[in-house]
Amino acid sequence: MSHAVVAGILLGPAPAVHAATTTTTMAVSATVLSFCSVSALPLAFGNYSGALLSASTTVSVTCTLGTTFNLGIDAGLGSGATVAARQMTFGGNTLTYGLYSNAGATTVIGTSIGTNTISSTGTGSSQSITVYGQVPAGQAVAPGLYTDTVTVTITY
Repeated sequence: MSHAVVAGILLGPAPAVHAATTTTTMAVSATVLSFCSVSALPLAFGNYSGALLSASTTVSVTCTLGTTFNLGIDAGLGSGATVAARQMTFGGNTLTYGLYSNAGATTVIGTSIGTNTISSTGTGSSQSITVYGQVPAGQAVAPGLYTDTVTVTITY
């Protein structure tokens, strides 16, 4: 007998190698929180000459998908201002104006949720909301640059 045959008989066939595996599951989770952000472009009325003056601007709101929100605007910094009669000032002088959610200037934007805020639902993308402004006719005011600052608030 040859040595190779004898080695094969004594050692036997090579044993089969089997790979072993085991598995498990892993829980994965994330919580998506409601979130909103807001930015506003300036509202520039231009030159007032005593006639009704109208202008508009855009407020951009981005909220997570499905998040309901209310956009409100306060009365501003003018002394004695209300949301119905905001006041731009120049020195001790005031120029009354209003902010509205419609072009016809009949729906004042204020801060009372359910009464005079703008309600909407987030889409996950930026949403443009137009704010309309009017300076009523017939105001006798001194010449100058009248300004005000209002705060835009998103409640969600």
